[in-house]
Amino acid sequence: MGFSTDAIHTGQEPDPSTGAIVPPIYQTSTYVQTSINQNKGYDYARTNHPNRKALERCVAKLEGGSAAYVFSSGMAAIDAVFRLLRPGDHAILSEAVYGGVYRLTTQLLVQFGLEFTFVDTSSAEKVRAALRPSTKLLYVETPTNPTMIVSDLAAMSAIARESALTLVVDNTFLSPYLQRPIEHGAHIVVHSMTKYLGGHSDLTAGAVILTRPEDAERIYFVQRSAGAGLAPMDCFLTARGIKTLAVRMERHNQNGIALANFLAGHPKVQRVLYPGLPSHPQHEVARRQQYGSGAMISFDLGSLEAARRLLENVKLCSLAESLGGVETLISHPALMTHASIPPDVRRAVGIADGLVRISVGIEDAEDLIADLDQALAKL
Repeated sequence: MGFSTDAIHTGQEPDPSTGAIVPPIYQTSTYVQTSINQNKGYDYARTNHPNRKALERCVAKLEGGSAAYVFSSGMAAIDAVFRLLRPGDHAILSEAVYGGVYRLTTQLLVQFGLEFTFVDTSSAEKVRAALRPSTKLLYVETPTNPTMIVSDLAAMSAIARESALTLVVDNTFLSPYLQRPIEHGAHIVVHSMTKYLGGHSDLTAGAVILTRPEDAERIYFVQRSAGAGLAPMDCFLTARGIKTLAVRMERHNQNGIALANFLAGHPKVQRVLYPGLPSHPQHEVARRQQYGSGAMISFDLGSLEAARRLLENVKLCSLAESLGGVETLISHPALMTHASIPPDVRRAVGIADGLVRISVGIEDAEDLIADLDQALAKL
């Protein structure tokens, strides 16, 4: 089956008891058992429920994994993956990783005896130089948030094979419609389904997609033990959003290209970070492993004051954290999404005070361009 067909039908079969084309929401905390330790597949909603199981089937299918587990947020999903490590283990992460991941690893997980090194994962040489005998996991964001650095997944997979590492890829920025890391050798894929998979800014959810049974077993143990599984209503909303993922991503991608070209040609924009532009340093890598350039763009206006003035003058673009919704969201990474990263670290990885990040929605591109144009005129 094709991608759109799988997105609409996998895990979304009509209800066998009533024929309802949309499966019901199982808004219940517990399930009556036929006898002691005998049930109809479910016993308690924290452990599992039909809406969660259906969504997990769909997400696994779209990413090409053998199993998937969905969580209450993207960070809960990422935290579950790091629980595959043991005290004394070392992990290598993309240096411009999402601020929440930086906070989780450097302020919380280190307290449990884990060690982390942040490197530019667009460079295989730098990744190899960071390897230790205790390295167990390679965690890659591609493109990175918000610096839009693209890592060569084939190269990262080769390093993982050579060094017996688990390769984890955060695919939130592109969704499985525009990139499927498992096709390039990833063992695990994570998503904040709050973003493109849900697509409508009305839920928080995360997913872990797996290729190896032993990893799947441990992630499920974490999900049911820690109680971070996704609730029925949020599963229903996410599944509904996924049904239109393909058509939304086509428009997101189209608008992303249009706005990137506009910004690249504007005299008040110093630099545009977008893999779809030939000027991007990993443009050719992105062309090889992505099915589109996506709708995430970062651009540098040179100073905090210029960025602040732009953000205070946009009208159609909404100043807000998050991304991947049908509406266009614009933000200031240094003071918003990545504020938990120390200023010197932010600057070292390219998150400048003048950097603005935009998640391009599916509005009419000419309206978005007009809004940015009038705001830039006030700089």
